[in-house]
Amino acid sequence: MSRIAFHLCFMGLLLSSTVLRNVDGHAWKRQLPMPCKNLVLYFHDILYNGKNIHNATAALVAAPAWGNLTTFAEPFKFGDVVVFDDPITLDNNLHSPPVGRAQGFYLYNMKTTYNAWLGFTFVLNSTDYKGTITFNGADPPLVKYRDISVVGGTGDFLMARGIATLSTDAIEGNVYFRLRVNITLYECY
Repeated sequence: MSRIAFHLCFMGLLLSSTVLRNVDGHAWKRQLPMPCKNLVLYFHDILYNGKNIHNATAALVAAPAWGNLTTFAEPFKFGDVVVFDDPITLDNNLHSPPVGRAQGFYLYNMKTTYNAWLGFTFVLNSTDYKGTITFNGADPPLVKYRDISVVGGTGDFLMARGIATLSTDAIEGNVYFRLRVNITLYECY
């Protein structure tokens, strides 16, 4: 009886793997639709360090007990939470006219390496685009290109869905960094 059960299970597995397979062997992969919109924007984060109150666009608002609010906790900034209201530009020049603001927070959430979790919104108010795009996801900053989710939007980006590929375009110690954000939307209304 167990031999018959074994053969039936084997035949079931063989049949299911044959049914699920397509030409490339990955039938469960869904083809993405063509993108409906693609944007490249830059946001500039200037962290308050105790001396730059007039230029700062971000502030450390929570730190672990061993940290403080003007320098990051060691090791790996674990436990630090930063809120920001950063300018967004069309190119990588901090002094270019802003097309909006990046508003949200990031927190460092790993004790063994640098890793951040982001939750933010681009608030755009330019002649080309008006509305918001909302993002969230993990951001391992040591990886050259990393993807986070576009989870919604308003105005010109009503209910937008897609992917934003982040890359660190410039960094100056713990005070300034610039992110290049390549936004690819797959749902546009």
